[in-house]
Amino acid sequence: MSKRREIKNRETELYAKFAERDTSFIQLRESLTAKSRITFWKMAVKLKASLKRTLDLVGSAIFLLAFSPVYLITSLAILIEDGRPIFYSQTRVAKRGRHFKMWKFRSMYKNADEMKADLDSDNMTGGVIFKMKQDPRITRTGRIIRKLSIDELPQLWHVFTGDLSLVGPRPPIPAEVAEYSSWDMKRLKVTPGLTCTWQVSGRSDIDFETQVNLDIDYIKKHSILTDLALLLRTIPAVISGKGAY
Repeated sequence: MSKRREIKNRETELYAKFAERDTSFIQLRESLTAKSRITFWKMAVKLKASLKRTLDLVGSAIFLLAFSPVYLITSLAILIEDGRPIFYSQTRVAKRGRHFKMWKFRSMYKNADEMKADLDSDNMTGGVIFKMKQDPRITRTGRIIRKLSIDELPQLWHVFTGDLSLVGPRPPIPAEVAEYSSWDMKRLKVTPGLTCTWQVSGRSDIDFETQVNLDIDYIKKHSILTDLALLLRTIPAVISGKGAY
């Protein structure tokens, strides 16, 4: 009887050792699988960011050269109508709340900022963003270059330097961000861009809440193919001038 009990105990002991070894092996395999998944995910994120930055660099360099005649004509038109300065700079909010100075062709009269306080009651959005049709602060040249988004062309330089991307949520001004809700703040998770989903879907005709939701949806789903598609959709949107004022 004692012999049988001894054999039984030995079998139990061996089984426990094998079970412990198998459990350790399974845990190690699961750990390695999880680590490999994390490593693969990190590599995919870095590759995606690298491809997007490459698209920005190559695309902005090509566009800067291609639109150089437009830069010259626009500069002359602004000088003739309202003199210097040709460009207008404004502080904007980029990824994670970083501020940068963004440049545009000047489309308004020189005292436009002083006139804004008297026009707040005419704000079409009634909220965070100030927009109005037939804004009296806009020059004749300004109406044309805004209609065709030519006033935004200097921002291609910001794309080249990395402050902007070709595609991404439009960069807001600090005063607008000060009124953001926690949901609105999600727009600041990525590098802002020259064009975005709502820019090719109606621009200023789209209310602020819808703009935010479209931006957040883009951030969740964006890819290089999405960016290329939005860039292609930007061409007819600019030509039509819908929602540009």
